[in-house]
Amino acid sequence: TNSPIFDQQLAVNEYWKQINGTVMLPGTNRAADRFARASFYVDAIPQTDDPRSALASTFSVIRNVSVPLGISTPDEPNISSTRWRTVVDHKRTLYFFESAMTPNTFWVDVASMDLAEGTPVRRLGLGPNESTVYSGDSTDQFERAEAFTFAGA
Repeated sequence: TNSPIFDQQLAVNEYWKQINGTVMLPGTNRAADRFARASFYVDAIPQTDDPRSALASTFSVIRNVSVPLGISTPDEPNISSTRWRTVVDHKRTLYFFESAMTPNTFWVDVASMDLAEGTPVRRLGLGPNESTVYSGDSTDQFERAEAFTFAGA
């Protein structure tokens, strides 16, 4: 989430842990409320070794705490629509992505990519207005690109 700072998020979360998410959870689109919901649900979903079930459960938590597309709060500019949801399967080195603009999920198999120093820079282009649609394993859809320079802090 965006704000407040992490230490404050944890303090607010401690309050909600005492209430118990089965009794009541905060429901606004404020970051602290979304953090409290995510904290409760991530501990409430079934713990499993089945990667498909774990992925589905994790995405369901992320969807539950996302800010719906098109929502804006003029008095709170740090609250904006969730555009992307990402889940990483560290054991299988798969990165899963879901755009708010498309009805599907796609993934990238990092283990099959050549990430050695000196290999060409590649990117997964989104097209104008995020119009490119990916589905399933999209690892081979990366195209050569120019490297960009970080602006720094």
